[in-house]
Amino acid sequence: MAVSVRWLSLCTMLVLMLFVSVNCSAEKVELKNRFEGAEKLQSPKNSSMEIRSNDALNEHVVENPDEVAAMVDMSIRNSTERRKLGFFSCGTGNPIDDCWRCDRNWHLHRKSLANCAIGFGRNAVGGRDGKYYVVSDPGDYDAVNPRPGTLRHAVIQDRPLWIVFKRDMVITLKQELIMNSFKTIDARGVNVHIANGACITIQYVTNIIIHGLHIHDCKPTGNAMVRSSPSHYGWRTIADGDGISIFGASHIWVDHNSLSNCADGLIDAIMASTAITVSNNYFTHHNEVMLLGHSDSYTRDKVTKRVEMDKNMWKHWNWRSEGDLMLNGAYFTPSGAGAAASYARASSLGAKSSSMVATLTSSAGALACRKGRQC
Repeated sequence: MAVSVRWLSLCTMLVLMLFVSVNCSAEKVELKNRFEGAEKLQSPKNSSMEIRSNDALNEHVVENPDEVAAMVDMSIRNSTERRKLGFFSCGTGNPIDDCWRCDRNWHLHRKSLANCAIGFGRNAVGGRDGKYYVVSDPGDYDAVNPRPGTLRHAVIQDRPLWIVFKRDMVITLKQELIMNSFKTIDARGVNVHIANGACITIQYVTNIIIHGLHIHDCKPTGNAMVRSSPSHYGWRTIADGDGISIFGASHIWVDHNSLSNCADGLIDAIMASTAITVSNNYFTHHNEVMLLGHSDSYTRDKVTKRVEMDKNMWKHWNWRSEGDLMLNGAYFTPSGAGAAASYARASSLGAKSSSMVATLTSSAGALACRKGRQC
């Protein structure tokens, strides 16, 4: 089913992305310039080490992307069937939401969220195995020596942390918020905006969950020292002004956030980032929503499946549009011989009419959760 560009920019219910790294010898100069402070990487055990070997950069690669896609399809089907059979009192058919939103005591079981991802980022545990960190101060006073109680102080720690917020707040960051491995930012139950300044950078780290934030009006920053761990800070060049920048990272889950109006992309995933799920987010007031890979010549970035066929072959494939609403000059040209056996798998997904977009995406973005109630 083809979808208009406007709706893709407006709402995203589930985007599953995989980047596979295969060649580690290219563009080292770019990496050095991007972080002249010789940033140390984090191992899955959260200990610092120098830049990893070629083999280590491939450790999170998914060998069979089709298998993961099949698992996602099965999760959706199972959740939908359970809803039809009455197993859920509040089930939506969205397997991620049905995993936790029916629980009135979700605020007492926050870390259960880490078991709810599907897709390539399903193994992202974030700060599940660590303590809670309560952000009580919305300020960002010093990017090198962050004050305890601030979001910057929380995300740079070397240990796993599940980060929550004491109250509603607007956080205006002076410099990029550089995250350390094994962190969850969980804004459920409060109204938290990261806005009008720098935004989030997930660079060379692993196991990050970002949930429930309003991220908007992000601006370019940089040419400054920024701390990335308790033991390291370095010189940062100019950042583009992305909402969330994922750079050479793995096991990332970005769920139920509202993003809009940033200087560059809303979410960028580049430089051999892998094992990522972006789900249930709301994207609006933006033209360059997501960047998946920054350069055609950068061979370490690969999409899930690349088809290299001559036009004379693919123009005969069966492409269909059912119930789509074409806006702003968008159009779709059907091709092929009609609904053949090769189309059966796609049509079995049960594409809905464009008139249902508002209903299907009504729960996208940051949720207005209240303690003691189903979220």
